[in-house]
Amino acid sequence: MAVVLITGAAGFVGANLVRRLIADGHDVHAVTRPGSDRWRLEDVRREVHCHDIDLTDFDAVAGICHDTRPAWILHLAAYGAYSSQTDARRMVATNIMGTLGLVQAALQVGFEAFVNTGSSSEYGFQDHAPRESEPIDPNSDYAATKASATLLCRSIARRHHLRIQTLRLYSVFGPYEEPARLMPTLIVRGLRNELPPLVRPEIAHDYVYIDDVTEAYIRAATEARQEPGEIYNVGSGTQTSIREVVEMAQRVLDITAVPNWQSMADRPGDTDVWVANRSRILERLGWQPRNSLEAGFRSMVLWFLTHPDHLARYAERMNRLPT
Repeated sequence: MAVVLITGAAGFVGANLVRRLIADGHDVHAVTRPGSDRWRLEDVRREVHCHDIDLTDFDAVAGICHDTRPAWILHLAAYGAYSSQTDARRMVATNIMGTLGLVQAALQVGFEAFVNTGSSSEYGFQDHAPRESEPIDPNSDYAATKASATLLCRSIARRHHLRIQTLRLYSVFGPYEEPARLMPTLIVRGLRNELPPLVRPEIAHDYVYIDDVTEAYIRAATEARQEPGEIYNVGSGTQTSIREVVEMAQRVLDITAVPNWQSMADRPGDTDVWVANRSRILERLGWQPRNSLEAGFRSMVLWFLTHPDHLARYAERMNRLPT
């Protein structure tokens, strides 16, 4: 099994990926930002090596790469994905400079695979499902920094003929998701026969379940027949409106509450068209999602019901959110 260095390990996708790596028998080194809340890793901390490292500290990053000599580097650390994260300078420092420092440190020690985490927001607003080869048009400071990191990884990979890949994630959902996001809010409130404040019902996303996303990382790390710097869209390939999501939640949870549409303002990145073209990842990695939206949602509901401590944690955090 491989020695794996994973950044952003305390985040939603990172914590799920840590668990997948442990289950597969890998030697996992989890990098988290100093001072970050590791609540998502509490039950697996004895099964991983945890390191508090600021990615903008190039010496510390070089040191951890030298000490661990990872075969795989899975880079998920980022800043700016949530509406509360607005510091553009920190986005540049973390998402661009942090990525560059990690890649350079990895080059010094060698590696089998480096998987960078991109974002569907790199494409900006589109009227179709964009292919990875199409021009990008980032729609925010965060998206611009993620696009820059993707281009850096691609340039370095092609120059050095290395397996550095980027996964552009669409709307990932599942256990340990950020409490303020739609799916956990629908579930926690829905279990009380309530609905949260809602944006316009026409707003759309391409929802992909977390277990399918972790599988994409494993395939990107293990498939040897890839071009250096390859980019893959990771989404279901199906667009779903907020109205359809709410209707599904009402059906699954037997919610009788009536939606109060537009009781929440649209967010800057909201759009009526947002869907992945997943033809490349299917062709090159043989990846496609195994979980439908409803199957993933039901799995997430079951996770909450079988983890009452987390259900209480989410409910408490949601009570502190502005309405």
